Amino acid sequence: MTDTMIAVIGGSGLYEIDGLEGAEWRDVETPWGDPSDQILVGTLNGVKMAFLPRHGRGHVHSPSSVPYRANIDALKRLGATDVISVSACGSFREEMRPGDFVVVDQFIDRTFAREKSFFGPGLVAHVSVAHPTCPRLSAACLAAGRDAGITLHEGGTYLAMEGPQFSTLAESKMYREAWGADVIGMTNMPEAKLAREAELCYASIAMVTDFDSWHPEHGEVDVTEIIAILMGNADKGRAMVRGLPALLGTERTPCPHGCDRALEYAILTAPDARDPVMVDKLSAVAGRVLNV
Repeated sequence: MTDTMIAVIGGSGLYEIDGLEGAEWRDVETPWGDPSDQILVGTLNGVKMAFLPRHGRGHVHSPSSVPYRANIDALKRLGATDVISVSACGSFREEMRPGDFVVVDQFIDRTFAREKSFFGPGLVAHVSVAHPTCPRLSAACLAAGRDAGITLHEGGTYLAMEGPQFSTLAESKMYREAWGADVIGMTNMPEAKLAREAELCYASIAMVTDFDSWHPEHGEVDVTEIIAILMGNADKGRAMVRGLPALLGTERTPCPHGCDRALEYAILTAPDARDPVMVDKLSAVAGRVLNV
């Protein structure tokens, strides 16, 4: 049994966690470069917590330039066991209104300009992302959010687009009508895939800021309106985070869904054929199965 460490990757509008005891910003070096920012670590109601601003304080990273591999590696090195992504999104559903939260359980990945795996030539692995979020962790987020009085929707498909531009009207209609997506954003991929490779439980909380461009009464996405809703959503997001320690506890038992054992049978490269440079780079992410 290990200590629980809840790591929050905060998106636009959410740059801190209220009430952290012993809070300090730490530099974390990774073989994948620098993470988006320093990581704020401390304790919240007796549970270890870490907070990483996805875009960096001051919003210096675009969705495509976020160092996703460094971020996940850094959290793993700090001892994170559970990663909660909080991000802004547009909605394709009338019932998922601006100000609501969606506990995402599926993704459609349409990104193309990002490194999507820790593995590669010299050390090949294939993990399953059929169910890319952790049901146990998602349920805790749902309970904490409802306790905080937030309107949450249980389950939803997140269309991850490359950006940084918003969708055309034709794209928005296609994602909604033909593909069946529920919300759209730019940052949860490859983040969710990398968390699975790092054997971290991952939950995605998408904060609805707009109806994208499909909605006939709302027209094109307006950034000024998005920012206004983001500020209100950020307060709700912090309230949800404050409720998580009591639900997850201080001691971490094995994930009932196997997120923390995702690499058990995933590595295909024979031990004597593995690139030692790759093995060293993967010491934090895959050290459990590489025996390093």
